[in-house]
Amino acid sequence: MLQPRIKICCIRDAAEAALAIGQGVAALGLVSAMPSGPGVIEETAIAAIAANVPPPIATFLLTSLTDADAIIEQQRRCRCNTVQLVDAVPPGIHARLRAALPGIALVQVIHVVDAASVEEAVAVAPEVDALLLDSGNPALAVKELGGTGRVHDWSLSRAIVERCGRPVFLAGGLRPDNVADAVRTVRPFGLDLCSGVRSDGRLDADKLAAFIAAVRGA
Repeated sequence: MLQPRIKICCIRDAAEAALAIGQGVAALGLVSAMPSGPGVIEETAIAAIAANVPPPIATFLLTSLTDADAIIEQQRRCRCNTVQLVDAVPPGIHARLRAALPGIALVQVIHVVDAASVEEAVAVAPEVDALLLDSGNPALAVKELGGTGRVHDWSLSRAIVERCGRPVFLAGGLRPDNVADAVRTVRPFGLDLCSGVRSDGRLDADKLAAFIAAVRGA
């Protein structure tokens, strides 16, 4: 098994981006407007950070939009090389994004709640380049679409990995003390985290180093 790629989400500025890149992460998550959760920054800041990230680091634009035209316009403003759809989108949206945004990777978030989440993941997988499994709750009056810091049922995530035929990123409450178990249980392509490597809201170099060491040790 290859070592999972690491994506650090909720990047707030150029200094956090440089810190994450310096420690060898594969991707940065840049959070646009959300109904709830941490890490939201202005689109102008997202564009400025993304413009200075060297290849082959991936820049993920986290969007809660579900309308194709709105997502296309947002990506063109922010210029990230990956669009992370944090909410379910209507049928046909992925195909429209593909046609309008050639060369831009699409990642669909699946909020793992129960066995129905496995079927949801398997159904949407052919439409996207990767899945990201998180612990939100889109059914709430104010949707939770990420950044909860909660761990979900990893046996469901493992079932998705085994069945979906796409790379899978695992998110949701990952920390240095549980990531090795997560890797062994789920066998994900990548790991995504925000709060687990932060102190007082800022990316913490020591926590990030401990997390990376734990992943390597897994």
